[in-house]
Amino acid sequence: TDDDTFSNVFCENSKKLINVHLFALAAKYYSLSNLGVCTPLGDVLGALRGDNQGTTGIKTDEFMNNKKSHEVQVMSELVDNIANYCGIKQVIDIGSGKGYLSSFLSMQYNLKVYGIDSSNTNTNGAHERNRKLKKHWRAYQSRGRANLKSQRLEKANDRPVESEIKCKAINEKPLNNDSSLQSQDQVTIQDLVPSCGFTEIAASESSKQTEVDLVAQTQSDESKLSEEVLGILNVLPADAVEVLSSSQCNCGELCEEERTQRKMASLKAKASKSSESNLYFPLTSCITAETELSDIITDLEDCVMVGLHTCGDLAANTLRIFTAKPEIKAVCSVGCCYHLLSEQFENQEDCPEAAWGFPMCQYLKDKGWCCGRNARMSACLALERVAVGQMLPTESLFYRAVLQVIIEEIYGVTKSDRHVGKTFSKSSSFVDYVRKSLKKLELDDSKLPDNCIMDYYEKYKHRMNELEAFNMLKVVLAPCIEVLILLDRLCYLKEQDNIAWSGLVKLFDPVKSPRCYAVIALKKQSC
Repeated sequence: TDDDTFSNVFCENSKKLINVHLFALAAKYYSLSNLGVCTPLGDVLGALRGDNQGTTGIKTDEFMNNKKSHEVQVMSELVDNIANYCGIKQVIDIGSGKGYLSSFLSMQYNLKVYGIDSSNTNTNGAHERNRKLKKHWRAYQSRGRANLKSQRLEKANDRPVESEIKCKAINEKPLNNDSSLQSQDQVTIQDLVPSCGFTEIAASESSKQTEVDLVAQTQSDESKLSEEVLGILNVLPADAVEVLSSSQCNCGELCEEERTQRKMASLKAKASKSSESNLYFPLTSCITAETELSDIITDLEDCVMVGLHTCGDLAANTLRIFTAKPEIKAVCSVGCCYHLLSEQFENQEDCPEAAWGFPMCQYLKDKGWCCGRNARMSACLALERVAVGQMLPTESLFYRAVLQVIIEEIYGVTKSDRHVGKTFSKSSSFVDYVRKSLKKLELDDSKLPDNCIMDYYEKYKHRMNELEAFNMLKVVLAPCIEVLILLDRLCYLKEQDNIAWSGLVKLFDPVKSPRCYAVIALKKQSC
């Protein structure tokens, strides 16, 4: 058995690690990539849209860094397909930050998006960023259209000439009634993995698809792209509009009545289901499991709830809100910051009804399962980045470890609510690091001379390699702890009666974006 295979990793008596190689193999064996519980992204997209490939020419790296561009490009395509499959136009972006995902969903995919963030600074930043993005959107769209033509021409060169004159009917229905996602009420994770049940659906649909005339498809795609992108220029709210030329109205000179009329006209356009209904509204609110979305969004309708790297408990609460609110028909959530999760059994607190970040599912609650902060901190590490040579910051970790010894031995402090933060990058030496850190911790550094600080450094310097080895073991174990947290969330969804389908999907390249797994779920049609 697997237990027998890995039984010699630790000494039975001392519980110490005795076989590092076997430890690494065991960690790999229990990682998400090896367990076979994830649904491939391609299968999900295939099941949602059939063979209706929606190529777009806008590239997010025009206005985002490489990491954010990769995340937004992949996730926005998935969210758009979910929204189309469910037949809805409204998206709620939880923990939206500065609105990278929200604004792109609105402008590129013609969706009505409410971005909710607890930070008013982020909300204001989102407004300003959206204003600037809109100002330059014509240029992005123009380049995107050129890219689209280039892609079509490349495909044309690869096809036989005869295929270009064929034009047959397309079955536009993304999923047939017999194998619809919405009818998978009794489907379990075993049915979906590894073939996930989507493979057969996509294959049956693709067999029905036939060749489409290249020229007609190109014209159709370009027209759709142009309409979607240019539609945003006239329907954004007044405070997100940038005047593009002197021939247009000067918004700064409008009277209050005209401003009100303009806002009302914009809101009416927003309410429309037409192709010009794309809007993005950044809002400030702290979201908890008890949040009433209708109090924040007055025109709440059937919608998709999304979260791109929702921090700590916010990821768990996103799923709770999804299951509790009938208007939310689907969810796509990528969590992060596992170390900030609240744990029901960490401090043995007697509050079973509280909305804890972990565990969520009844199975782990019944077992009283607890990770602990150290394990959750380890889950945040990025094994794939280390594997390609992006090594851990050993020196800064060593500084922090020696500082811990100093504050315990000199000051008698074992716990503090204060944090050292990124002091290492602002320090010129170990002595400078210790003094700056003590000030942040509100500890008196005057009784600690420089030579005393350096004595600690010299005392532990020879153990730096030992610390590095320890941290590498934590990195190796990280995926196993992340598995536990993510499967807890998936099991929570599996326990709900109103979910048609739920799964874990690897969305991102883990080197670019280490927190790369999304929890996705669709509700039953009647829910």
